[in-house]
Amino acid sequence: MRVGSFVLGAQFPGQGQGEALHRAVRSAEVAEEAGLDAVWLAEHHFVPYGTCPSAVTLAALLLGRTQRIRVGTAVSVLPTVHPVALGEQAALLHVTSGGRFSLGVGRGGPWVDLEVFGAGLEAYEKGFPDSLDLLLRWLHEPAVGASGDRYRFREVPVVPRPSESLSEEPGPEVVVACTSPSSVRMAAERGLPMLLGMHVGDEEKAEMVALWRRHARAAGRPAAQIHGAGHVSAGVCQIADRRSDAAETLLKAMPGWLRQGLGAHVTVDGRARQMRDPHAYTELLCGLHPVGTPRLCADRLAATGERTGISRFALLVEGSGDLAATEENVRRLGAEVLPQLR
Repeated sequence: MRVGSFVLGAQFPGQGQGEALHRAVRSAEVAEEAGLDAVWLAEHHFVPYGTCPSAVTLAALLLGRTQRIRVGTAVSVLPTVHPVALGEQAALLHVTSGGRFSLGVGRGGPWVDLEVFGAGLEAYEKGFPDSLDLLLRWLHEPAVGASGDRYRFREVPVVPRPSESLSEEPGPEVVVACTSPSSVRMAAERGLPMLLGMHVGDEEKAEMVALWRRHARAAGRPAAQIHGAGHVSAGVCQIADRRSDAAETLLKAMPGWLRQGLGAHVTVDGRARQMRDPHAYTELLCGLHPVGTPRLCADRLAATGERTGISRFALLVEGSGDLAATEENVRRLGAEVLPQLR
């Protein structure tokens, strides 16, 4: 079982953006010190829900500041970036880090980002599979050209080639954020592991893993690849000596952040959207994820692994909104929870 942190650079009410990003960087540095396996970085545009607009840029910073820990994006929003540009960045980070970089990609949402970056709504609604395939070609072939509806260019050499990394990994791992049966099928047919969101519980995640395996088998994927797929489960982690104290920490801080952050999303086409009740959503997360004593947290992670077959976790550790409390939370996760899992 491999446990990592999930970093949003969340801007809580009353905080500045610099404060949020400093906490994000510091929590990642402490994650390596504490013995965690990975740091996963979220990407958002124009909203205080997450103040990191480029997960690959922040990943580059953290790879330079760390020696051991894996750093991944969770996720880079593919419809708002050219797949070749993202592929070049991913290859560069893979080669220069000795294979410590993971590229998580996702479809994002129907947000105003599509207007700002010129992608258009069609890139979100229909273009994700083609963009993903172009990205994968860039990461696995020596030269790539394109002749599709959205991307057309003559064949060009891939520089740097991911296979030139001085590591055993031929290229950066690619993980796909999956929230629907269609995205599960898309990932499975390509043999790519899934990143599953924190808003769903073990039963739904187990169903998605089973669906992924069925589609992967139907697509002719090797058995070893199917059974060894490193799916990632996103969640929340808050540790305290009593479960009530851990939940209270989150219930005091997270609803204000969620209300401010999620409420700032603007759709590109003016479609109606319904936001979750922030307090009820925080209570849901406290019930689904490792929130409580170290023993409870270890048991909950182990139970999720047994129920779903998922062996990797990306845990939001900054739910208190406080730097010192976040650092303590990460250190306790490494010192008091991980040993019980290993």
